[in-house]
Order: sequence, then structure tokens, then C-alpha cells
Amino acid sequence: MTMYICSSISPSFYYMHLKKISLLLILYSVSSTSQTLSLKQAIETGVANYGIVKAKEKYSKASQETIKQARRDYLPNLNLAAQQDYGTVNGQNGPLYGFGGLGVASSGLPLPEQNWNAAFGALYLVNMNWDFFTFGRMKQRVSIAKANAERYQKDYEQELFQHKVKIAGAYLNLLASQRLLISQQKNLNRAEVVHKNAAIRVKNGLLAGVDSTLAAAEVSRAKIALNHIREQVKIQNNELVRFIGIEPIDFVTDTTFVSTIPKAVFSGETENKIQNPILEFYKSRIDVSKSQLSLYKKEYYPAFSLFGVYQTRGSGFNSDYASNQNSFTKNYWDGIDPVRQNYLLGIGVTWNLTNIARSSKKVSAQKLITEGLEDEYKAIDIQLIAQNDAANARIEYSLLNHTEAPKQVDAAKQAYIQRSTLYNNGLTDLVDVTQALYLLNRAEIDRDIVYTNVWQALLMKAAATGDFNLFINEF
Repeated sequence: MTMYICSSISPSFYYMHLKKISLLLILYSVSSTSQTLSLKQAIETGVANYGIVKAKEKYSKASQETIKQARRDYLPNLNLAAQQDYGTVNGQNGPLYGFGGLGVASSGLPLPEQNWNAAFGALYLVNMNWDFFTFGRMKQRVSIAKANAERYQKDYEQELFQHKVKIAGAYLNLLASQRLLISQQKNLNRAEVVHKNAAIRVKNGLLAGVDSTLAAAEVSRAKIALNHIREQVKIQNNELVRFIGIEPIDFVTDTTFVSTIPKAVFSGETENKIQNPILEFYKSRIDVSKSQLSLYKKEYYPAFSLFGVYQTRGSGFNSDYASNQNSFTKNYWDGIDPVRQNYLLGIGVTWNLTNIARSSKKVSAQKLITEGLEDEYKAIDIQLIAQNDAANARIEYSLLNHTEAPKQVDAAKQAYIQRSTLYNNGLTDLVDVTQALYLLNRAEIDRDIVYTNVWQALLMKAAATGDFNLFINEF
């Protein structure tokens, strides 16, 4: 009898010290090769480093420059030109069309025969033309540029929002995996204690050898479960690393908050309306399409233009060259000296009537595109409403589970202690102990998952409503 009492006290004392030593070893090994990372640090680093977020921010800035460019398109065209030439001036009566701009602008009287008299000449001009009234087309192009800039900005904002949610989700997943790792390590420690007790009693002839074998199998099962969790920890860690945008490193998460309940749940802040950046992005796409549609409609109308030209010319051929073909000079400076000036001012209207037929199809096509974008907007809106409703339900049920989880762990722990004590005193068999061990392990896993689920539910609510502060302000 004395031997039984000793065997029941010693394993418990051994188990308590073994558990403390194991947890200390885990924490030491993790901290010596890993970096502690808070949730806010993860989000700040991910926002600063992630390539897609940075790219969309630059696209947004570039679209602001496009607005300035669209405004400057309204400025008149002002061209300066100068040319200096050397060649002949033979002319001929007859029609000529400078097809493709390939005609030669030589000018002179049509002489009875070809000659090869050549001299220098020059042309200097200033040309201005300005489409000053286009029935609002230029203004509409500026509106399109603004709508595009707004779309790029909304795209950046929704990408930034989604990336914050992804980082937070990956962080919570890693945190849950690391808590499960500790629970599985505890389960392995308990299984090893049971195996040691069984081995001692088998060695002393108090139990059949099968008990030791069964206990050894339970230890192996616990080790396999622990290795599976280790694999999950690594997968979740690398997922977080990917979202943060840095080189692979093992992180240790901050678990100080996970057993508490978010304040927003009690303050009623989770009843926020949906103002999601994703929805705003889809709305901005509709605005761009409507602006484009308005521009196509304005292409039905003509354009009114102002134009003006001032030019001066120089020539090596003298004014009496028509009657005296020797009256020219090959002097370069005399040829390029401007001696004749002309100017021209005018107003004109251009109206390509076939644009009406072409633009009508652009209008009908753009209307269908706008309707399609509106359908996408409605689909996303319904999806977010459903996600918000699911988040509310998840918060409600996770809070109920949060209350029950500690009760389950306490009850399972008491059952395990009772079964272990009875087994150590020979009053029950190993199957009962193994069953109690399994129930305790499952209860601890449920508790870890339930605690994390409360925060996952709040994150889901923030993702649905578009209010990330609802989640991050808890930290």
C-alpha cells in the first residue's frame, strides 16, 4: 500500500515540474531564434513594404498628374518653324495634290524649258490654332481625368484596407497555431507522465505489459499531433511574412490580449453601417464610365477654332527673275535674309458628320459597360451585407463559446486528475486515463480556438463594414 501512495504522489510532483521545465524550454528556444512581433508592428511593416500597396499608391499619384495634363490640353497650339533651303524654282501649270505630305513647295513662273538655276531661300513662321469651343469636350476630358484619379485613389484605399485585414487575419492564425503548439506540448508531457507511471508499475509487476504499450502508443500519437501543429505554425508564419513583405523569419506573437473580450463588442460599436472601401472602389468605376459616356455624346457636335499665322520669307531669286533668268544670287546670307512678311487671322468650324454614326456606337457600348459595372456594384454590396450579417452571428456565438470554453477545460482537467489518481492507486484502467487525457487535450484546443475566434469575428466585422479602426483600436 505504501508503494501505491508513493507512486501516486511522485508522478504528480514529477508532472508539475516537467510541465514547467518544458514550457520554459519552449519559450527559450522560440525567443532565441525568433522575433517578437505585435499586431500593430506587423500592419505598419506590411503597409510600408508590400509591393502591390506601394504600386497602387504611385498609380494614384500619377493620376493626379493626368488631371493637370488634361487641363493643359485646352491651351492653344503655338508652333515656331524655320527652314533654310537650297534648290531650283522651276514651276509648271497644272494640278498638284501633296499626297501624304510628299509634295515639293518650290514656286516660280512656268518657263518654256527646264533650267538648273539654284539659290538659297528661307521661311520663318509662327502658327497658332485653338479649338476654343467644342461643346464641353475639353471640360469633359478633365472630368474623366478627375474620375480616373478618384478611381485610382479608391483602388489604393481598398487595397490598403484589404491588406491590413489580410495581415491581421494571418497574425491571428499564427497566434492560434502557437497557442495550439503550447497545448499540444502540454498534452505530450501528460502522455509521457502516464507512460512513465505505467512503465514503473509494469516493471514492479503491478500491471500487465500491455498498459505500458498502450501508454507508449499514446505518447507517439501526442508527438505526431505536436509535429502537425509545428507544421501549421511554420505555414502560418510564412503566410504572415509574405504579407509583411520581408525575408523569412520566425515570429513570436503577442498573446496578452487573446483571452480578453474586445471592448467594441460591449460598447455597441459593432453595429456600424457598411462604408466599405471596396464598395467605394466599385462606385468610382461607375463614375468613370459615366464620364466617358458623356464625352462620347459630345462628339456629335462640331468644334470652333481660332487660328493665326505670321510668316517671313527670304529668297536668292530677285523680283525680275521672270524676265531675266540670270537675276539671282547664290550668296547664302542674301538668300536667307527675310524680306517679305505675311500674316493671317481666322476663325473656323469643323464638323465631321460621320462622327455621329461612329459615336453613336461608342455611346451604346459605354451604356452597356456602365450597366455591367452597376451590376458588379450591386453584387459586391449584397456580398458585404451578407458578410456583415454572418460576422454579427459569429460574434454572438463566439462570445457564448468564450464563456463555455474555460468551464470545459476545468471540468476536463478535474476528470483527468481524478482518473490519474484512480489509475495510480489501481482503481481504474489505462483506457479511462487515456480517454480523460484526450478530453482534456480537446478542451484545451477548443479553448485556444474559441479565444481566437472572438477576435477573428471582430476582424470579420471590420472587414465587412469597412471600418478597420473597429478592430485595430483594441490594441
